[in-house]
Amino acid sequence: MAPTSTPQTPFGRVLTAMVTPFTEDGAIDLDGTQRLAAHLVDAGNDGIVVNGTTGESPTTSDAEKAQLVRAVVDVVGERAHVVAGVGTNDTQHSLELARAARDAGAHGLLTVTPYYSKPPQEGLFRHFTAIADATDLPVMLYDIPGRTGVPISTETLVRLAEHPRIVANKDAKGDLGRASWAIARSGLAWYSGDDMLNLPLLSVGAVGFVSVVSHLVTPELRALLDAHLHGDVTKATEIHQKLLPVFTGMFRTQGVITTKAALALQGLPGGPLRLPLVELTPEETEQLKRDLVAGGVHL
Repeated sequence: MAPTSTPQTPFGRVLTAMVTPFTEDGAIDLDGTQRLAAHLVDAGNDGIVVNGTTGESPTTSDAEKAQLVRAVVDVVGERAHVVAGVGTNDTQHSLELARAARDAGAHGLLTVTPYYSKPPQEGLFRHFTAIADATDLPVMLYDIPGRTGVPISTETLVRLAEHPRIVANKDAKGDLGRASWAIARSGLAWYSGDDMLNLPLLSVGAVGFVSVVSHLVTPELRALLDAHLHGDVTKATEIHQKLLPVFTGMFRTQGVITTKAALALQGLPGGPLRLPLVELTPEETEQLKRDLVAGGVHL
């Protein structure tokens, strides 16, 4: 049974794009996965995104992806939305992942713009529509042209929003003007996918965040969101500015790398990375410590 949702907030308001903990020999750490998911929900997350880029989905197998969804649903599925990343640049493969995620108990699907292939907008429309048709689960689009090479145009977002199961968009486009128009015209529930822009996106109509820094600062993000919802712009801005060192520090290099390093500093499950990702250098780790402490994170 999925947690309660509304059309305005189909996946809640604060979700963590969760890392995938590995054991020292590089295998999936299912116990660590469950402990981390429970920790994040206890901290105030409404949802967990499994098998996203932050979950190192390019280097986990289809079988591992299903195991991860099942493990997270088992431990937090009655308290939080479990959203499974199923996006690839192969539509047929994405359909298979969508059905496997449904069978593993996921409450929703996250599907990124097909990468590397650079399809035209009609290709994007048909790709996303096919995924939404594959199961009865609600779908969150993921628009991140810096990684995929192709943005989802406002016109395509408006067309996709007509599908009854395409209900949300995770926006990492970094364009507040386009976001403003797309929110107004599509009616999709809009989630910030760029932590530095969490507050600005709220100001143009976003309903919440799919965050990486929420591994560390979920209570602060909830306070920022609550302040904004209650009209206390001054307080929301103060929290945003307090978190600037965290936003900056967590993305000085690739976000999975810094997140796993930060989790290790807090004694939380994360473990090693799979190549081509590599650990921080000692100097980078010291810089991360300085950034996090400056942002109020206790290590």
